[in-house]
Amino acid sequence: MSEVASTATPTDRGPESSVAGAPPEGRPAGQGSRTAGDSRSNGGEPAALPIEARGLVKRYGEITAVDHVDLTVEPGDVYGFLGPNGAGKTTTLRMLLGLISPSEGSVRLFGRDPIAEGIHALEGVAGFVEEPRFYPYLSAQRNLELLAAYDGGGATGRIDEALETVTLTARRHHRVGGYSHGMKQRLGIAAALIRRPKLLLLDEPATGLDPAGMRDMRALVRRLADEGMTVLLSSHLLTEVEELCNRVAIVRSGAVIHEGRLEDLLEAADGDYRLETTDDEGALRLARAHRGIADALTEPGALGLRAERAAVAELTLELAAHGIGLHTLTPRRAGLEELFLRLTESAPATGPRPEA
Repeated sequence: MSEVASTATPTDRGPESSVAGAPPEGRPAGQGSRTAGDSRSNGGEPAALPIEARGLVKRYGEITAVDHVDLTVEPGDVYGFLGPNGAGKTTTLRMLLGLISPSEGSVRLFGRDPIAEGIHALEGVAGFVEEPRFYPYLSAQRNLELLAAYDGGGATGRIDEALETVTLTARRHHRVGGYSHGMKQRLGIAAALIRRPKLLLLDEPATGLDPAGMRDMRALVRRLADEGMTVLLSSHLLTEVEELCNRVAIVRSGAVIHEGRLEDLLEAADGDYRLETTDDEGALRLARAHRGIADALTEPGALGLRAERAAVAELTLELAAHGIGLHTLTPRRAGLEELFLRLTESAPATGPRPEA
């Protein structure tokens, strides 16, 4: 069962979809998103952040599904919420959207509390949790017309543009029951776009897609981000996050173990080098004895080093002093996959958790 941003209630929509809520009818149209770095309101006051979560906790009996999570999403971010399956990502998204109440902590969306203010807090917010659901016996056009009628505020007039954006115009009059998984995912984004959101929350949008569908989904998210929309992308697909996101939070067992700029995370993990010399055996002995070289091992035709930059510089001088020449010394940057595994496998688990 999924939650989709809309003004409908569960009984309004039928058994196949639950909802996150939305602004009341008559919402003014044309509220575009801010670009990154634009953090002030029209009056010169600091603008409220798209997402600000502090100390979020969700307990189910004795099980803690989300453990004191802090998240800060700034205007213009494509923010990756990254973690293995069952890490608490979906539960966190449900709390962000006010679908469930946190056991502890607070959430603000553009300065508004989704628990205290209900659908009014979701002004300018759209997206889906888990996967979008629609009436399968109705066309995409008719499903969107129903959602637009719930939302009001000129949403019906944006259906054509939304379908064009997700490249479903040619299939708009086909029943959704005949859609592929990827088409349903794109239709879910179209349903969000008719609300003209400033903030789009997507929960695993590429899960279950074939390679072509993943490519299309990444291109769509990138296009929306390039247009200035703030996006929170929950995913366990590392390639997707590394390609799309400028900031990330990595979650393990319900707790955030890293949050910040992706570039900073990758730079902080630098320290691997490939070294080719005139005497690799002699260089290996010196490297293993050198203070500051954390690891040295043989590779085909070279040595692999893990060390601080200053220690590597000292090692090159020592090699020269021992008559060992350098052919190449190449820094190797860790990718997100390697960093993710380092962080999540070293983080302590805190016991069994519900699927989230």
